[in-house]
This record gives sequence, C-alpha cells and structure tokens, in this order.
Amino acid sequence: MVVFSALVLVFLPQLACKVPPAKCSMGDPIPIFHKAFQSGDLLFAGIISQIYIFSDLITFERHPSQELIDDIIYFSTSRTYQASVALLSTRGRFIPNYKCDIQNNLIAVIGGPSSDIDLHMTNVLSTYKVPQLTYGSASVLTEKNQVPFFLWMFPNGAHQYKGILHLLLYFRWMWIGVFYLDLESSDQFIQIGLPSFSQNGICFDFIQMLPAITFSSEINEAVEKGIQMYKTAMQSSATALVIHGEIQTIITLRTVHQFAKCEDVPIKTKGKVWIMTAQMDFTSLPFQRNWDTDVIIHGALSFALHSEEVFGFYRFLQMRNPTLEIADGFIKAFWQKAFQCSFNDSTAVSKDGEICSGEEKLETLPATLFEMRMTGHSYSIYNAVYSVAHALHDMHTSHFRYRAMADGGRRHLPNEQLWQLHKFLRAVSFNNSVEEQVCFDQNGELIGGFDVLNWVTFPNQSFFRSKVGRIDPKIHSEKLFTIHEDAIVWPSMFNQTRPLSQCNDNCHSGYSRRKKEGKPFCCYDCLPCPEGKISNKKDMDDCFQCAEDHFPNPEQNLCLPKDISFLSYEEPLGISLTIFALAFSFITTFVLGIFIKNQDTPIVKANNRNLTYTLLVFLLFSFLCVFLFIGQPEKLTCLLRQMTFGIIFSAALSCVLAKTIIVIIAFMATKPGSRKWVGNQLAIFIVLFSFVIQAILCTIWLAKYPPFPDVDMHSMTEAIVLQCNEGSVTMFYCVLGFLGSLAIVSFTVAFLARKLPDTFNEAKFITFSMLVFCSVWVSFVPTYLSTKGKYTVAVEIFSILTSSAGLLGFIFSPKCYIILLRPDLNSRRQLLWGKHSTTT
Repeated sequence: MVVFSALVLVFLPQLACKVPPAKCSMGDPIPIFHKAFQSGDLLFAGIISQIYIFSDLITFERHPSQELIDDIIYFSTSRTYQASVALLSTRGRFIPNYKCDIQNNLIAVIGGPSSDIDLHMTNVLSTYKVPQLTYGSASVLTEKNQVPFFLWMFPNGAHQYKGILHLLLYFRWMWIGVFYLDLESSDQFIQIGLPSFSQNGICFDFIQMLPAITFSSEINEAVEKGIQMYKTAMQSSATALVIHGEIQTIITLRTVHQFAKCEDVPIKTKGKVWIMTAQMDFTSLPFQRNWDTDVIIHGALSFALHSEEVFGFYRFLQMRNPTLEIADGFIKAFWQKAFQCSFNDSTAVSKDGEICSGEEKLETLPATLFEMRMTGHSYSIYNAVYSVAHALHDMHTSHFRYRAMADGGRRHLPNEQLWQLHKFLRAVSFNNSVEEQVCFDQNGELIGGFDVLNWVTFPNQSFFRSKVGRIDPKIHSEKLFTIHEDAIVWPSMFNQTRPLSQCNDNCHSGYSRRKKEGKPFCCYDCLPCPEGKISNKKDMDDCFQCAEDHFPNPEQNLCLPKDISFLSYEEPLGISLTIFALAFSFITTFVLGIFIKNQDTPIVKANNRNLTYTLLVFLLFSFLCVFLFIGQPEKLTCLLRQMTFGIIFSAALSCVLAKTIIVIIAFMATKPGSRKWVGNQLAIFIVLFSFVIQAILCTIWLAKYPPFPDVDMHSMTEAIVLQCNEGSVTMFYCVLGFLGSLAIVSFTVAFLARKLPDTFNEAKFITFSMLVFCSVWVSFVPTYLSTKGKYTVAVEIFSILTSSAGLLGFIFSPKCYIILLRPDLNSRRQLLWGKHSTTT
C-alpha cells in the first residue's frame, strides 16, 4: 500500500493516507526483513506499520472555485501541524505528547510533496528526534536542531539549476521568462540559479511571482493576477518560459488558462515551451478532468527526480480493489471521484447514480486522472521506504542483537533507542530492485540526478512523458547534461522545428551586434560590417579584419584569398602595351634606316645629321625600356627601370634642345665668324651636360635609396600587388623634375624659333612635339598618384610611349614625308631658295 499511496500522492497530492498497520507482531521484524529482501516484495511487509507518509486532504462535491480555495488551504501550516501532532498522540485520541498505542510505534516520517509542508512538519517532529525524509523539494532548515533528523530524497537543487542552464544554452534560448512561487525553495532559485543564467549570457523578459490564494476573500484578486500573468506569458517575445513551482502549480496554470479562455481575454498568442522544475508534477482537481491540457503541457520540458520502472509495479496497481482495502480510507474516496461512481456504504452519491463495483480498471483512466507508471516522486517514496528498512536492519545488526524477553522469549526493538535510527539512515547505501544505488551525501541529500522529460498530450485527455535527457552529477562535468533532441515533440505551433527564444532575430554573418539602449544585454541591433571587415558567425559582437593576404567577399561574411597582381605579358593590358612598344620600336628603326640611307641628301644634312641619329637611337631605347616595366618585378629590373628611363629621356630631350638651339643660332649668326658656334661641339656639350646631370641624380638614388621588389597588400582590396618600391619618392620626382625642366626649356626655345623662314626649319615641329610631351607628363603626375597596383605601372608606360611617339611623330614625320613622297623638295636648290628668301 505504501507504493500505491506514493503514486497517488504524486498525482493527487491533496489526498492523504496513513499507512495501515501490518498484521504482524512488532516482536518479529527482522525475519520479515530478510524475507522481504529475498522475495523483492514491493510492500516490504516488515516495516509498513512503522512508516507514515504525509500529505493533505481534499473534500469533494463543492463549487469549483470554493474547491480550489479549500484545496490550497489544505496545503497549510495548521493542517501540517495538526497531522504532525496526531502522530505523537494515541490513535483516535488527539492528545499531544500522550501516546499509549503500543502497536503503532513511530519510527520515521516520509513527508512531502511541498517544501513548506516539510518545514512545518519538522518544527514538531524534530523536537522528538523523529527521523524525517522528504520526497519534495529541498527545504531550507533554519534551526540547527532540525538538521540531524532530516534527510532529503531530493538531490542537491544546484544540479537542477545547472541542468536548466545547460538546456537553455543547448537550444540557445537566451531570452526567457520566469515564473516562481513565493517559497524558500524559490528564493534559492532566484538568488543562486538566475544569477548563473545571467553570467552565461541569458537574460529575462520578465521575472514574475505566481499568484497565491490563501483566503476566499482573495479569490477575485488572485484570479485577476493570474489572468494578468497569463497575458504576460502569452504576449511575451520569449518562447522559453521557466516555471519554478511546487506539485500543485499545474492546477494553478490550468485554472488561470481556463478563466482567461472563458472570459475571452484578447491575447495574441505565440508558441511557448514551458520548462518546469522537478518539484512540479501533473495534479488535477475533479472539476478539471475535462479541461484541455494541450496549451500548457504539450511539448513542455520538465525536470524530474530520476526514476526507473520498478518490476511488478504495473501488476501491483492492476490488483488494487477498494472493496478489499478495508484499512485504507483513501482509496475509496479516490475511486469514487476517478470513476464517477459511489459505493453503497458511502454518503456521497455520484451525479449519474452509478455504483462502484470495485472491479473498475485503473489502466482505463486517462493520465490526467491516474498514471500507471512510477513517477519521480513515487520512486523517491519507494526508495525512502527501503532506506528506512535498511537503516532499521543495520541498526539492529550493529547494536541490538536478538535479546530474549522474560515473557517467553519474544524479541523486540527497544523503543527508547529508536531515535538513533537517523545516523544509520545517513550512512545507508544499497542497490534497490532496479540495481540503482541509494545513498546520501554529507548534507543528508540524496546522491542522484534528474531526468529531462518531454510531455506529449493526446486528444483523449491523456498524456505521456518520455525521457529525452538527464542530469547526472556523478559523471564528468563535460557530460553532466545529455539531451536527445530528435526524440523531443515540440508544441504544435512550431511544426517540429526547434523553437527560437531570443529578444530579436540573430545577427547574420556580415553583421555585428550593438546593444539597444535601455534594454537587457540580450537585445541588440544588427549593423552591417564596415568596409574591409567581416563577421563569419551569427551574433558577433564586432567585425574583424581579414588577414593581409585575404579580402572580404561582397556579403562581408567570408575572407577570400587575394590574387597576385602585376602587369604581366599574359593579360590584355600587358599585351597591348607590348604591341605598342614593339610597333613604335619598329617605326623608329625604320625611320633611322631611312635617314641613314638618305644621309647625303640636303634635308638630312641640314638638320645636323649626327644629332638626328642620336635622337632616333635614344627614342628607340625609350620604347624598348618599356619592357623593364612589364612582368613580375625582380631585383635587377627594379634597379634599372627608373634609372634607364630617366637617363634615356634626358638624352633624348637634350638632343631636341640641342637641335632647336642650333637652328636659332644658324639663323642668327649673320656676323663673320659667328657660325663657329654652330657645329657638333655645341650639340655634344648640351647632350653630355644633360646626361651627366641626370646620371648624377640616378647614381645618388641608387647609392642611397635603391629601388627594390615589394609587396603591397593594402592599396588594392582584392589583390596583392607585386611592385617595385622606388626607395625614395623624392629622388623619383627629382628625376622627373629634371626631365620636366629640359622639356620646358626645349618647348620655350622651339616656340621662339617657330617662325624662322627656313624650308627645313624643325623649330615649329619641335614646338608641337614638346607641347605633347609636356601635356603628357603634366597629366602623368596626378594620374600616377590616383591609380593603384599594376595600373600605376601602366600609366607610366603609357606616358613613356605617348611622349616618345610625340617626339617621333612631330619631328620626323615631315622629313620622312619629303624623303619618301616629295623627293623634289629634298634638293640643295630648295634649301638655298629658302635661305635666300630669308635674307631678302
């Protein structure tokens, strides 16, 4: 009957039973202990008469609201004290501290299921040093004299808090709502559990106390608070709702839901996952039997005291018959309300007038009324009974060997020594019938864990709780929590997809979080990553730079490897510039060949033949030096490219300047002897002077700040640029500045001599060529500074080709035209006629 009572206490905790006395002599317990051990008898017949189980009473046939009030009142201090004092009185006579019932010796008390009941119980029983075991939540004992006589069949609550935390973190439910009762066990949860949640990144939409009803005058206020609580829960943006309650809390939840439903409370609901603590269990009042269970418990997750199916328990329940249980006053009351019938000897008559036969089957009842499985609370009571039995056995074996009595040799346990049972209870350790160890730690708490249950409801008002996980503190901390997500049935609204519970949607990769002002830290805005940074995970606090050899993709959620970039011969730009350089080199060579072939003609001689050859050679070199800029930068090419370019262009410009000055002097030299300045000496001097100045600048550049191959990872986002580092930008611009000075002087001199009336006067053509040259290099500087990577090199190559082509085209194309197409103009007579026209 103990096991049966334990089961009913879990599901109908308002019903109370006192274990009926076994029909055996108190002088023969030990042989019965051994028999029970050997047979595995669930009742453990030898000690049933010595163990009492506490709970509360319920009265039926009342108005539903009044029934709810009365039931809650029965979970009261006065009722608990009354029952406690009754245990210390003679059976049937309520006289405290007066007990003459020899056959009902109190050995231990198993209390529960609420923590407040345990506290009130121990206030009385600890005075008499009665060992007490509670199968409810762990109570906080305030008096030191209470602790030695109290044991908890409930494991350390800190393990449950860790389990809830692991569950929330596993499913990433970082935004939750919390309900709790105004109890000392809830205070521990608020003071210890919730701070650990916050430390692990979980925050709360609300933390709200569940309504409590103590007097009938408060019913309206309690209902109003309950409906407001229900609104808070259903309208909350949090999907996961943690509720820390007691065994009767589901009664309150279902009642509040029914009131809200009946009063048509406008609530915009969304799917919720209720997470319930192990103190809670499904309890029901008679008027609630037809209420829906889906909204509250379908898909819910709950923690429960770890339990296993005990062999023979189901068969034991099937054999219960209230007509045969004469000493059990509880079973008939339960039977009448469960099957809605009445017994002939009962004063209560069922509404339908049906008579209870006693042959009704418990397994036909829906789970909302009765469960045929052993729950966590039942399993705790089962282990508590066996713990007392083992402690009695150990105590007798250690201290009270069989003693013969003077009245015929009967044996008994001396009553005055039974208070010593508690030290044996604390030390008890045994394997129960399912081979699970039962023992207590130094604080008197059961060493054990919790199961994670998933509640599934069915249309016939029944439900099933499947084990989907476990908290086992005996296992290493990394495996403390286990969960089987695939076995979980979620609330219908989620369509079997994992629910999300967060203040706002996740920040996807490519975004970072920024806290919302005035909101908990779980609430944040999502900002796109700034240019050049990425975030590759959800909900990152900040974006970060890619490695130097990588760059962000357009979505800014991935780093891609950078390409190697340099101006190569394989790409279109490099091929185009190469073709132009070769073409201009070929044209320059062709022009040089024409002039060498026609070197004795007047037009070639008239314009300083040697200086013309030198200019063409340097123009050819300037086109060819382009190839030093194309291809992967090497140490040698980096050293040569700018030096070669600077010296060759200086020589070419000095040749142009020399040709222009010679033309001017030739036309101005009218006095005798002045023509001695017009000759090769002046041309050589100008060319050598310019060459030497540029060579000195380049030598200083090479000696002090030589160019070198370099890698630029920053100027271009998507490429690593292989380039030549110029070493000294100042020296580079000094070389360009000297070239610019030569170009300006040449342009000025040519511009002044452009109107000299000579048939072969080059000044006007040099003017146009230098205008092009200066325009190209003036635009080169800003363009060069604004481009990046290989395009910087391409700009310089383009400037070299364009300026060289300008010199070649404007200076030599008119002469080639005369030589090839107008040979009649290439005569001494034409030359002399032009001079004669000048003198006249």
